[in-house]
Amino acid sequence: MRRVTRNFLLAMAVVGVLLLAMGALPSYLRSGDPYYMTATPVGEVDNGTANATGGTTATPTAATASTENTSVVDAGTLSERRYPYTTEALENATDDSAGQSTAYYRGPVGIKGAFTHSPFDEYDSLAQQYPAAVDGDAVRVSHDGTVYRLAVTQTP
Repeated sequence: MRRVTRNFLLAMAVVGVLLLAMGALPSYLRSGDPYYMTATPVGEVDNGTANATGGTTATPTAATASTENTSVVDAGTLSERRYPYTTEALENATDDSAGQSTAYYRGPVGIKGAFTHSPFDEYDSLAQQYPAAVDGDAVRVSHDGTVYRLAVTQTP
């Protein structure tokens, strides 16, 4: 093998390893500010229904729970694999106290966000799929008969 070819192949291997590391490593970097998905209880689910339907490709079943005036997302239709921060925050919440997910550290430069899953991705996904459930900077979600206000916060 010629020296130029060998050096080119080594350079390509190094680039491949670096790209692989950028995809796996950023989730372990704890630099930047911590952010949490926080679920704050706001009330009980009423007996009436108002649809908060989303896209058929992302969520095949429609959420059909509501409060008096605001549509909410049914947490039973959310996948734990797709919404890990949301489901963790809902599991840690009780009827009278807020729950939150583990911290997500946003990188100082912003490169990390392109390679990792974040609470911001989950909020954006829920807000896009269920626009009727959006309440300012939060999304209303029903879980075990209680309506929670899900928002990305910076304080633990």
